[in-house]
Amino acid sequence: MNNFWRVQLTEMAEVDLISIKVWTTENFGAPQAAKYLKAIGSALEDLILGPRPMGSISREDIGPNIRSLHVQRKGYKGRHLLVFKVTKNQTIEVLRFLHDSMEVTHHSLKSKIDPK
Repeated sequence: MNNFWRVQLTEMAEVDLISIKVWTTENFGAPQAAKYLKAIGSALEDLILGPRPMGSISREDIGPNIRSLHVQRKGYKGRHLLVFKVTKNQTIEVLRFLHDSMEVTHHSLKSKIDPK
């Protein structure tokens, strides 16, 4: 069996990522946006090894199998959380990229893979 997990982004997560890139570029410049996207990429890479990387938190208060992971890790700075759900077939679905000042329960976390 493959030890790696498949990581997918929902449409909402893709929109969040584009918004983060645009906002960071407009406010801090393209070089800083590139650095920030590396931080997010590092957090996504950690999910390839499974749904419980160091620093991830169970968010059963939001729904079953939902966890969050802060992008500030491994020397990267950041202010966003990856909100993700463990689904079938060794898949992790990233539902949203939300700023850590946002109340996660106030934002839509729709999933196409597992609509429960």
